[in-house]
Amino acid sequence: METGKIISFIREVFNEPEGFIPLHAPFFGGNEKKYVLDTIESTYVSSVGAYVNKFEEEICAITGAKFAIATVNGTTALHLALKAVGVSYGEEVITQPLTFVATANAIVHAGAIPVFVDVDIDTLGLSPDALQAFLQKNATLNADGVCINKSTGRRISACLPMHTFGFPVRIAEIAAICKEYHIPLVEDAAESLGSYYHGKHTGMYGDIAAISFNGNKTVTSGGGGVVITNDEKLGKWAKHISTTAKIPHQWEFMHDEVGYNYRMPNLNAALAVAQLEQLPYILENKRQLADLYSDFFENSNIRFVQKREDTIPNFWLNTIIFEDKQQQQQFLEMSNQNKVMTRPIWTLMNRLPMYKDCQRDELRNAVWLEERVVNIPSSVRVG
Repeated sequence: METGKIISFIREVFNEPEGFIPLHAPFFGGNEKKYVLDTIESTYVSSVGAYVNKFEEEICAITGAKFAIATVNGTTALHLALKAVGVSYGEEVITQPLTFVATANAIVHAGAIPVFVDVDIDTLGLSPDALQAFLQKNATLNADGVCINKSTGRRISACLPMHTFGFPVRIAEIAAICKEYHIPLVEDAAESLGSYYHGKHTGMYGDIAAISFNGNKTVTSGGGGVVITNDEKLGKWAKHISTTAKIPHQWEFMHDEVGYNYRMPNLNAALAVAQLEQLPYILENKRQLADLYSDFFENSNIRFVQKREDTIPNFWLNTIIFEDKQQQQQFLEMSNQNKVMTRPIWTLMNRLPMYKDCQRDELRNAVWLEERVVNIPSSVRVG
């Protein structure tokens, strides 16, 4: 299919014949200004305020989680989640190489070392088959039931799959493997608010999870994240640590362990609450856009990434797969030159200088996808 035809279709879909079309712009169509102004007038603009509590309650209602802890961004939410399940210095966390750098960075922030295992082509996320094969080859349970990497001698203290672009990985299968090997499961659900696997919201299969509310996400708080879990111990610990580990008291300042100043400000939470009120509309709008793209690419040599029968993705970023790297690069160059913003998938984590020496499997699918995937405009369409 000719690039010009794709660009023309995107312009038609977004009713923008000449101007710039962003990859994913935030949509503000509700009470955003009202709630933010209410917060300013209340003077409670920092991490103590009614909207922070309201935001956490709404996240629990949407995801089915018993506990939600609002944070300043998705990376801090991931860091808290990893620390909550006991990830410690010098240990290892299995994750995927095809992800945003924050996934790997959060592992290092927790003092651990990333291990990269291949992805599935249809989910773009961690492959349970590759995970099983890696663990069968490299892992053993010691006398205390702790999973140890035989080649390094280090504890494998967590597994961290990411639901890429809002497409759920085979998380139930991954959870079963982690249970077999006594590995805590932390879900990077940064991009998958409103995505479901077998009827359950992403983030609800693991011990704990993190979601992002960055400015480019399905809904945004400007900057923000949230930790979700059904585990009372993990939830209470994460909230305590996110508030500098301060023991509640009317006036005294007593802290019982090293904590983090990670709480989401009330100002950001006000924006988030207004955004969450529109989540059903936003998700439906984005799924309609995905249907248009799906029909357009149906009989072409370009593959549009579809939902699988057992999933409901949020279609945060619509994704196409070219036949080879040359086609990918040609499309990226021409579309961006014509003011239609498109982006390739991320550079594999093991190619980055700080992660080049990390253990990994062959990563065949990840390399194949890196050379072919492109994200195309995915904003909510208005008018």
